Amino acid sequence: MYFENTNLENVVVDQELLVSIMKQNGLECDGGWDYERMTFDRRFDTREGRYYLRVFTFAKSGDVGAHDAVLSIMKPVLGKYYYPHGVEYGEDEVFPAHLVKKCEEILTKVKLDLEAFEIRA
Repeated sequence: MYFENTNLENVVVDQELLVSIMKQNGLECDGGWDYERMTFDRRFDTREGRYYLRVFTFAKSGDVGAHDAVLSIMKPVLGKYYYPHGVEYGEDEVFPAHLVKKCEEILTKVKLDLEAFEIRA
């Protein structure tokens, strides 16, 4: 499930600042990177299953491995984890309303934190 109207898509931000803001909001990049991309995840274990809020980014300039990239944020997504296949984001998935609401709150907080540094879409 892609989140629309978050005003995060296409925001461009320094890598170290974004890592800090994401971490403050519970989104971590544990190995989800290469030299051109970073993926920030927050895992949710609910009675309905395991879900991941994911925010994908790509480097507009610099090098992620050298910690000097300028990243562009892509559309945030919520996916359901299926063992052993991985995370599914399809439109056929059903996501609990309480989880969708929580993810929207997190994404709103990330946007507010970025605006505190005058970073706008």
